[in-house]
Amino acid sequence: MTKLIILLTVLILLAFIMLVFLIAAIIRKSKGPLIVSLVAFFALLGTGYYTLSYTVDKGTAVTVKLAKKIIDPFFPPFDSDQPDTEANQKNFRHFLQVAITADVKNIYCFDDAIGQDTDYMFSFNCDTATATAIIKKLDLSKDSLPGDNPESMQHDFDWWDKKRINELTGYSWQSNTQGKNLHKRFWYDTIDQKAYFFQYSL
Repeated sequence: MTKLIILLTVLILLAFIMLVFLIAAIIRKSKGPLIVSLVAFFALLGTGYYTLSYTVDKGTAVTVKLAKKIIDPFFPPFDSDQPDTEANQKNFRHFLQVAITADVKNIYCFDDAIGQDTDYMFSFNCDTATATAIIKKLDLSKDSLPGDNPESMQHDFDWWDKKRINELTGYSWQSNTQGKNLHKRFWYDTIDQKAYFFQYSL
């Protein structure tokens, strides 16, 4: 704000100098005041352009910050490169519908919600009790065979082990509402105490 006040003060001062010397040039019919007036005019243009750019940049930053503050509580971002962020925890509660207990750690998530088809990926560490609570809460049914993993639809991350998932028995749920298929898939690795959740629509 201080910088903007200084810039506006300079603009007013340059405009005043330009006006005074322009009037002096007209009255005296002299080139000296006219040159000073022209210099002040071009300085005014340059300072005005910089002030406009500065104001737009500041306004954009404030707008983005305000929009983020308003939108994030309702639509938090998905942090695929950093675990246990506040946004990831909010997304975990929203999608998995269970509380984050002391055993739940290393929550990574990713979303691809561009276009008609969407998919969401979560991986995290938890104990068997939490995994069981998720299966019950989401009303998931145990798959008959391991390896039933739609991995071609999934994205590649260090925290998403497709090879290991193919070795695990999964749990699933699906619905068909208004011609849109919604699928939920869940796998739990009892050895590493790591869970994988994949939700997608077609």
